[in-house]
Amino acid sequence: MIQNKTDSDKYVAAVCVSARKGTKKEPAQSALLIADHGISGDAHAGNWNRQISLLPAERIGEFNAEGANVAYGDFGENIVTSGVDFQALAVGSRLKINGVTLELTQFGKECHDRCAIYYSVGRCIMPAHGVFARVLAGGVIAPGDCIELL
Repeated sequence: MIQNKTDSDKYVAAVCVSARKGTKKEPAQSALLIADHGISGDAHAGNWNRQISLLPAERIGEFNAEGANVAYGDFGENIVTSGVDFQALAVGSRLKINGVTLELTQFGKECHDRCAIYYSVGRCIMPAHGVFARVLAGGVIAPGDCIELL
């Protein structure tokens, strides 16, 4: 069973958490994901379709290549992925990370108001590149964990 990024090209680059919505998230060494809830202690956790937000590291890299200076978590994303082509997936697709199962529920999002992220970074890439999921099976994930497409 593949568990660490050294065995796969699809892995968790960062796990980020914040206690308030609309703010940057802080990178964490690990996170506890709870089924039908989200990340323990995260502001977006709850019984809804956007329990977890994901953003590809590649998109953050492209944004920085345009002259930005952003870090993982700056867009409010919970999980920064590497090597996952979300454009090739559909709503309902499932990912497995260290025993945790996520089901993709939404691609992109509409921003009704400009949040702290927009004001600190200048624009947000979550509306175009953010992916959202709900937790089907919980557990602990950490940077370096392999991502398996189910």
